[in-house]
Amino acid sequence: MVDLSDLLTDLADESAQLDALVSPLPAAGWARPTPAPGWSIAHQIAHLAWTDHVALLAATVPEAFYATVTAAPDVTRLVDVGAEGFLAPPADLLARWRAGRTALVDALAVVPAGGKLPWYGTQMSATSMATARIMETWAHGADVADALDVVRPDSDRLRHVAHLGVRTLGHGFAAHGREAPTTPVRVELVGPGGDTWSWGPADAADRVTGPARDFCLLVTQRRHRADLALVATGPVADEWLDVAQAFAGPPGDGRKPAGADGVRA
Repeated sequence: MVDLSDLLTDLADESAQLDALVSPLPAAGWARPTPAPGWSIAHQIAHLAWTDHVALLAATVPEAFYATVTAAPDVTRLVDVGAEGFLAPPADLLARWRAGRTALVDALAVVPAGGKLPWYGTQMSATSMATARIMETWAHGADVADALDVVRPDSDRLRHVAHLGVRTLGHGFAAHGREAPTTPVRVELVGPGGDTWSWGPADAADRVTGPARDFCLLVTQRRHRADLALVATGPVADEWLDVAQAFAGPPGDGRKPAGADGVRA
């Protein structure tokens, strides 16, 4: 079991790492396009600010969260509309993101043990919500880093993203209209420090192995599997790498192989 307070510390640290990338940017830098078509760096931060906002509603005023869902005129554009609605001059957007993510950490810290928060099509514990926010922050941070042509240092916070990627195996299949497999899959990933992170039965015939960073890029649909050093053994593992999706909602379009135009998840 992962301690919630440790998760919230990691969420704050992941956010701070991305904050350090965007806070020095001039206004023109915030307008720089990212690999997500139509989304600038400002859109990426606005998306995180919006998602933190609705997560805060889910943790504190569930009926207000549900109201945002029922009021949406087009649920297929919920993410885009949310980001667009939170766009603001860089200083204002940065301040709103900082305040919102801090408020969310504080709210999740006091969710009663066993409490469930409403979310899109499901319910989540405070631990699951914190893990999902780490995943989202890391994934959108990857888009920002790509836009700025910088390589972020990896940390053990990747383990949270990888864990969510493993836990959502069935969701990836279901999101693509495929039956979730019952065959177990062993996942063995090499973490930033060289240690091995593993999930699933040690004797499973289906296996996924490779660098933890590559697995996280795959399950967040920030890279095409052809550009990653992941090895799938067995038919279920191989199919999984084509449909893997750690985020909620409909299937993303993923990214095309290097050299082709990327498509936002």
